[in-house]
Amino acid sequence: MSSSYDPPSSLEICLREALLLIKPLHNDEATRFLIINEFKTVVNSVENLRGARVEPFGSFVSKLYSKWGDLDIFIEMPGDSPICSTGKKRKQIMLRAIKTALQTRGIARRVRYVPNARVPLLTFESTHGGISCDISVNNQLGLMKSRFLFWISEIDERFHNMVLLVKEWAKSQNINNPKLGTLNSYSLCLMIVFHFQTCEPAILPPLKEFYTGDIVDDLTGMRGVAERNIEDIFSGNIRKFRTRSNRNPNRCSLSELFVSFFQKFSRIKGMALRHAICPYTGKWEPIMSNYRWMAKSYPLLIEDPFEQPENTARSVGQNDLTRISEVIVETLSKLSKGRHEDQRSVVTTLVRPQLRPQFFARTQGNLRETSGGIRPHVQVSHTVNAMRSSAHQAHTVGAPNGLPQRQQSFRNVHPIQSKFHRIQLGSRQYSPSTISSAEGSSSSEMSGTQNHADQLGGYPDHNIYSERSGRRAVDGRGDGRGDGIRWRPKHYA
Repeated sequence: MSSSYDPPSSLEICLREALLLIKPLHNDEATRFLIINEFKTVVNSVENLRGARVEPFGSFVSKLYSKWGDLDIFIEMPGDSPICSTGKKRKQIMLRAIKTALQTRGIARRVRYVPNARVPLLTFESTHGGISCDISVNNQLGLMKSRFLFWISEIDERFHNMVLLVKEWAKSQNINNPKLGTLNSYSLCLMIVFHFQTCEPAILPPLKEFYTGDIVDDLTGMRGVAERNIEDIFSGNIRKFRTRSNRNPNRCSLSELFVSFFQKFSRIKGMALRHAICPYTGKWEPIMSNYRWMAKSYPLLIEDPFEQPENTARSVGQNDLTRISEVIVETLSKLSKGRHEDQRSVVTTLVRPQLRPQFFARTQGNLRETSGGIRPHVQVSHTVNAMRSSAHQAHTVGAPNGLPQRQQSFRNVHPIQSKFHRIQLGSRQYSPSTISSAEGSSSSEMSGTQNHADQLGGYPDHNIYSERSGRRAVDGRGDGRGDGIRWRPKHYA
C-alpha cells in the first residue's frame, strides 16, 4: 500500500517531547513500589493494624501519573470482610498511630496529620525521591474509580497522553490545587473524558454505556465479590464498545485534540452558569433538570459519573473559576498564534518553570526558532526519525485501513493490583540499589541515544513511538478499535 507521510506539526513535536520529559520510567515505578512496601512494614508494626491491607489507588493505579506525581495509599483491615464504613473517629485513631510509627522509622519527612479534613488524611514526603504521599482509610471507592480510568485510557492512548499534558499545563498555570480553590486532577481527567465524548466524531461514549449503576450502592456485601461484580460489568461493556463495528473513527492528531480542548472549554465560565459537565451522559446538562444538583449552588459543576451527584469541582469558587477561564482563553490564544510567533511562549505555557530548561535542551535538535516560529530542524533528530519509521510501519502491517491491530485481551484484575500483590508476597522486592538512579535524578535530563531509546520504549504502557503503535503513535490518529498499547508487564500473560 502506498501512502505519503505528513510531517508532524511543530506543536505535535512539542507535545511529544513534553511527554518524553514527564512520563515515568521503570525506576519511577520501582520507587513507588518500594515506598508502598516500606509503608506496609510501618503499618504492620502497629499492633492493632497487623495484617491490614495496604494498597495504592489514584493516578498510580490509573497509570495517569508523571515522574513527580503524588502517591495515594489506603489502609483497610485484612481479609475478604464485609464492606463497612469506618467511622471518622476510628480513622483518626488509626492515622495518628501510623504517624507515630512513621516518625519512629525515619522513612518520611514532613509528616502531617489532617484529622478534620472531609476525609481524614496523613501526608508525608518519602525519603525515596521526595515523592509526596497521601494516606487514607477504607477507600475502596477511590480504588474502583482509579481502575475505571485505567480501563478507559486503554480504549485510546490519546486519552492517556492528553491527561498527562493537561495536568502538566494546569500545574504550570497554578490551577491544579483544590486546596487553593482550583481544579483537582480527577476533575481534569473528567474534563478530558467529556472532551473525548463531545468531539467529532466521538472517541468515547457516555460513561453510562460502561456502567449504569451507582458504585457507592454497589460496593456492599463481601468486598472481593462486590469488586469483581463491578469490574465484570465495566470491563464487559468496554469490550463490547471496543469491538463495535459501526464506530466512526476519530483521526485527530494529539495536537489537534489538545487545541480543541481549550477551544471547547474557553466558554466554561458562561456555560457553568446553567449547565453541568456530565461525563455520565456525555453532555452539557442543564442544572435545572436535576433536582440533586439544585440542592447546592456551585460556580462549576463537574458531576462524578461513578458517584452521582457528587461535584468533583466543589472546591472551585467564583473568583477561581474566573481565573481558570482566563488561563484557558490565554492558552488558546498562544496555541492559535503558534504558527506565526515565537513558540517559546507556548512552551512556557505547557510546562512548569523547573522543567523548561530541560525541555529546551531536549528540543534543540528537533526545533529551531525562526521568524516564523519554531519549526522542524532540517537535520531532524532521532525523535522525528522514529516518528517517520512508525508511520511507515503503519502501512506495512497488513491491517485494515493501513492501521495496526492492537491486542484485544482484557483482564478484570488491574495489573497494578496483581503486580503489587506479587511484590507483597516477596516474589519481587525492590532494594534501594534498584532505585538509586531514580532518587534525586527524576527531574534530571537523560541524554544519549540509549537513554532516549529507553524513554521511548522502556515503559510498558507508554511506548509513544513503538513500531507496534503504527501511525496512531506518530500523530495520534487511530481507527478507534482498540487504540493504545495495552499495559502488560512482561511477567503478565
